[in-house]
Amino acid sequence: MKLARNSTAWISVPMFLSAALAVAGHWYMTGVALAGFVFMIFFHRDPDRLPGGEGMLSPADGKIIQATPQKITIFMSPSNVHVNRAPLDGVVRDIEYRKGTHRPAFMKRACKNQQNRMHLETDDGDMELCQITGTLVRKIICYVQPGDQVSRGERIGMIRFGSRVEVSIPCGYNLQVHMGDKVRAGETVVAVRSS
Repeated sequence: MKLARNSTAWISVPMFLSAALAVAGHWYMTGVALAGFVFMIFFHRDPDRLPGGEGMLSPADGKIIQATPQKITIFMSPSNVHVNRAPLDGVVRDIEYRKGTHRPAFMKRACKNQQNRMHLETDDGDMELCQITGTLVRKIICYVQPGDQVSRGERIGMIRFGSRVEVSIPCGYNLQVHMGDKVRAGETVVAVRSS
């Protein structure tokens, strides 16, 4: 199983803790630590994805909690893959980090949480992708820098332990998803160019 970048420390701590507790004979605590180890491997999984169809791809796994012609918001539960991907080919113009609150990511007020705002220049116009943390751990990992060229479906970052991603829809694109839809990063087409 492929794991997300920079996940070794998160996985190795419960692994070594499990071993130490087992050697010490603390079987109940060993079981708890092993459960933590399994969860960390599950959470940090990073499966390969093949971009689906033509059009703008979902930047995140999860559930659509807002869908307008201008923007979609995706909530990622702890069971989702948390690696984010580029919706379209483009160039990273800038990345703006903002400090903020730590409300649950599914709430509307979570738009004021800690976040990374990434501006992409695409052939169809500029778009903004916003990685927003939730209440736990609140760590955003960005794989790209200003000036980088990104390909549709390419990995661009990760958010740890419950979060959301908001992405703007370029002019001339028609929304293909609705509230409540389940989407997969780098696979699900969320908007297509109007003919």
